[in-house]
Amino acid sequence: MSAFSNPFSGAVRLVKGCVCGRHASAAEHDKAVKADALDASLDSSEKRYRRVIERAVVQALFPVDAERRRFLKAVGASTAYAAVASLFPIATATDVLAQGGAIEKKNLKVGFIPITCATPIIMAHPMGFYAKHGLNVDVIKTAGWAVVRDKTLNKEYDAAHMLSPMPLAITLGAGSNPIPYTMPAVENINGQAITLAVKHKDKRDPKTWKGFKFAVPFDYSMHNYLLRYYLAEHGIDPDTDVQIRAVPPPEMVANLRADNIDGFLAPDPVNQRAVYDGVGFIHILSKDIWDRHPCCAFAASKEFVTQSPNTYAALLKAIIDATAFATKQENRKQIAEAIAPANYLNQPVTVVEQVLTGTFADGLGKVQKVPDRIDFDPFPYESFAIWIMTQMKRWGQIKGDVDYATVAKQVYLATDAAKLMKEVGLTPPSAPTKSFVVMGKTFDPAKPEDYIASFKIKRT
Repeated sequence: MSAFSNPFSGAVRLVKGCVCGRHASAAEHDKAVKADALDASLDSSEKRYRRVIERAVVQALFPVDAERRRFLKAVGASTAYAAVASLFPIATATDVLAQGGAIEKKNLKVGFIPITCATPIIMAHPMGFYAKHGLNVDVIKTAGWAVVRDKTLNKEYDAAHMLSPMPLAITLGAGSNPIPYTMPAVENINGQAITLAVKHKDKRDPKTWKGFKFAVPFDYSMHNYLLRYYLAEHGIDPDTDVQIRAVPPPEMVANLRADNIDGFLAPDPVNQRAVYDGVGFIHILSKDIWDRHPCCAFAASKEFVTQSPNTYAALLKAIIDATAFATKQENRKQIAEAIAPANYLNQPVTVVEQVLTGTFADGLGKVQKVPDRIDFDPFPYESFAIWIMTQMKRWGQIKGDVDYATVAKQVYLATDAAKLMKEVGLTPPSAPTKSFVVMGKTFDPAKPEDYIASFKIKRT
């Protein structure tokens, strides 16, 4: 029986042998009776730690399991918990265990794509945030999102920088075999743009884009969904009126220069590099499509989270700590210098600085000042996940009934993020969901199917 099992459940066995007397062996009993709500008890590291404490206390009070079961039957689980908690400070012990647990694995490999969306993951290496939290992390530059996904699934990477839809797609089995995955922190919000080739400066109306060839970083990306949303809102069917193909971000500017594509919706510094090289201009920032939308994320398998909880907590805290540092505008130039070198972004510091500070040339002869062109907020709203799944279904990437709220809660670990945000001086929101507006249209996370049905252009 797992150490994380609920000792206040009469269905859970704490001693050897069959406690109900109806089975010949404990093995047969285990097959017949499942521990109640075990998955729910593993939603966050705090709950996992609490279960360990509760189990030890209850087993000490009731060494004979039949007595525990009679007590639970007589007073109920809630009263039993309150009575035990009054005798032993379970909450305090939980905090001590959570803070004092030894890190199971100090040497880690974390994959990343060389874009500014990965800023907290990247900067945590040269600026010492991993070391601060007792970890030796090797951040590994990776060619593309499919490679990041595969290396993480094959356990070559312990965790990774991923696009925020990827953990959902992996969990749902869209584009790969279904494997439970988690996203405990958003890496960045905003920070993308639609960039067009300079030859299209006179084609600013999206209705004139029929026949254009666009690039996005990956099929399961905010870039793909935001581009499709933007096109469809202007009457352009993204599957029949234009071509959209996946191109790794480091190759996008070269493809624009070679006239292989007309434009892209890409992460930075790709957009700014196109302007810097004189081959493109910024048509619209993604924040003007959906302000404070999520883009990239820190992601890890559920196996890693549950088998190495102390390592996971230290790694997540290091990244959230770096995120807190990145939220301050006065730190952005220092960060740009730290992540621009060849082993990270391999970009001129000027390009990275323009992105992070929000003071930038747009390729149309103007210098724009948009301080939140990219910003950093680690909280993984479950409503972000629900919106992403509506777009997956809208464009035929997933089919059939989807339990949006349950999947969102399982993958986007808002509880873990909120706890660690407080520890590094950030203020987490009071609720894991919220409504928001995308191109003037309000999204209600409680009505995902109505939202899908409201679109004229869709594949469902």
